[in-house]
Amino acid sequence: MTEPSYARGEDSPPLLECTIGATLAATAERYPDAVALIDAGAGSEASGPSSAEADRQWTYREFRAQVRALAAGLRRLGLAPGDRLGLWSPNRWEWVLTQFAAAEAGVILVVLNPSYRRHEVAYALAQSGTSVVFAARSFRTSEYAQMLDDVRGELPELRDVRVFESPDFTELLGEPTGAELAELDEVAAGLRASDPINIQYTSGTTGNPKGVTLSHHNIGNNGYLVGHLLEYTEADRICTPVPYYHCFGMVMANLAAIAHGSAMVIPAPAFDPAATLAAVEKYRCTSLYGVPTMFIAELDLLDSGASYDLSSLRTGIMAGSPCPEAVMRRVIGEMHMAQVSICYGMTETSPVSTQTRMDDELDLRVSTVGRVGPHLEIKVVDPMSGETLPRGGTGEFCTRGYSVMLGYWNEPDKTADAIDAEGWMHTGDLAVMQDDGYVRITGRIKDMVIRGGENIYPREVEEFFYTHPDIVDVQVIGVPDEKYGEELMAWIRLREGAAQITVEDLRTFAEGQITRHKIPRYVHIVESFPMTVTGKIRKVEMRAQAIELLGMDDS
Repeated sequence: MTEPSYARGEDSPPLLECTIGATLAATAERYPDAVALIDAGAGSEASGPSSAEADRQWTYREFRAQVRALAAGLRRLGLAPGDRLGLWSPNRWEWVLTQFAAAEAGVILVVLNPSYRRHEVAYALAQSGTSVVFAARSFRTSEYAQMLDDVRGELPELRDVRVFESPDFTELLGEPTGAELAELDEVAAGLRASDPINIQYTSGTTGNPKGVTLSHHNIGNNGYLVGHLLEYTEADRICTPVPYYHCFGMVMANLAAIAHGSAMVIPAPAFDPAATLAAVEKYRCTSLYGVPTMFIAELDLLDSGASYDLSSLRTGIMAGSPCPEAVMRRVIGEMHMAQVSICYGMTETSPVSTQTRMDDELDLRVSTVGRVGPHLEIKVVDPMSGETLPRGGTGEFCTRGYSVMLGYWNEPDKTADAIDAEGWMHTGDLAVMQDDGYVRITGRIKDMVIRGGENIYPREVEEFFYTHPDIVDVQVIGVPDEKYGEELMAWIRLREGAAQITVEDLRTFAEGQITRHKIPRYVHIVESFPMTVTGKIRKVEMRAQAIELLGMDDS
């Protein structure tokens, strides 16, 4: 009889039962002279290698002292445990200090998407009841300070805004008094690992975003265990081009680093492939993070003739969206990342639920998202009945354990819709659990295409077309069709210099390789895809554009 699609993770190492502040304190005591943080550009997009502010570094002793100073500054601003502090900025050293200072003081950090505009930031600050905001003055086309001034009248609970580049912020970094440090110690003694410490707003495609509320226990352990499976030590340096406002950056990188004494390396305020690879080379990074589109851009840079010494790399994480097999193989073979890991998760689960292991065979690391993490349970269920499916069946991925969020901030009904009475988080992702317990994510329930009664999972079709020599990236969506209900459309990025690809070209390439109903009826050649800041493809937006492009009626 086939086993059910259920698996439970190992019980070791033991879970951390302390706050994030206590974890940092223990690491700083154990590795005081190890490098904790490197900012290659010192927080400013204008700063370059010639800037006096570039290449700032802190040891763990220095870093914790600065964190404690800023935490004392938060207390001077009147922030108490449970109060909300907004943080709106691209990646920079002040972001990292604020992350850990808030945890030290028990203040709930509300992290804001750097691409937010006025309406979006006003909603998040109002919904979370944020009273103080730290922000960069501006970045690229975003004038953060000006936008905050514009919306302050709509936010009666917002009483203070501090801009990183101003004396109003730098004064908070001054040497704390003995009395202030004693007060911080008293505050820390009253904090619990179960306390909420972070609110992250989902980038939902419909309606207002929901505030995912996470505790020290949630994210502190997730970062710790992700780092444990990557075998991080004080000798590791983690290059992090992914945004800090998202779990990928602030948990899987920063919290993994401070739990193991590793260094956090900021290559640039936002993703730049040249800056990323230059930072790997300069600081001898051992680990590199990214979503597939980032690794594709880095490989394109190498293909163009750029040369970087990446021999220090041994590991890293590729996550955030499905990882093309061809890209994964090149990352392992050409970027020296033989121990690269695939992780799968979502903000509501802190985020990682499954991860490939260091000793996994190559095939598992290029074809699955790994197996269940320590201290977690996972299962695949029928989306309609909720019954656990036999292994090999496609259904909804669910997870339970320490990582599941406390809930959506002030939205108990939406929390109940996501987490069932038995504590299972229903992800909305389609998955298959293999006989060996490893999991393949086949798409989103809402992305599944039903063509003439046949269920088609776009991920399967995409994986096949990635093998075409002229295709750099491909995304498959469903569009309306009078006869079949839906038809497939492929959005394709071609290699530089490649000839245009037609539907007939795809049919010829796919003939005898995949079934006919999985061959796209429409092809759209593009330079890029609509995506979020974290690199997730926005297929809802692609579908809307496709319907307009094809002159269809979606009623």
